[in-house]
Amino acid sequence: MNASAVGKIGVEVDHAYLAGLIDGDGCIMATIERHKEKKFGFRVRVEVKITQKESELLKLLQSFYGIGVVRKNRTTFDWIIRDKTHVNEILNLIGPHTKAKSKQVEIARQILGLSDSSKNGLIKMARLADTLSKFNVRSKNRRLNYASMIKIPVSSND
Repeated sequence: MNASAVGKIGVEVDHAYLAGLIDGDGCIMATIERHKEKKFGFRVRVEVKITQKESELLKLLQSFYGIGVVRKNRTTFDWIIRDKTHVNEILNLIGPHTKAKSKQVEIARQILGLSDSSKNGLIKMARLADTLSKFNVRSKNRRLNYASMIKIPVSSND
């Protein structure tokens, strides 16, 4: 579908607005999780989240972009995007517009571009997840997210 210049400019404004929301009230995280179906028993999941006191804006964003889920916490609401394809789409949309989180976008894209099908790929992803977690002040005390938690037995043939 071809959009007119006016339509394209309007959409760019929406993406810039989203980038500003993520810069101010959002976070870009990567977590190392145990996963039975993965070759080495772990995966690295990238997540984008925006937190607000009211749910209306988050529901509007979810509807506009057609992805993610809005969840209620104790006192706030989160729009959470975890699907790898959707996270990648959002990062590509906000990348040119983000100011405060441009480094996090870059690291998250690197993680998404790697494969966990090899030992080296998984370790590289986990180390990048560690790097990304250092940007998120709140997650420092909540979740231990270390590449060292992945202990992969190495055979002499590897």
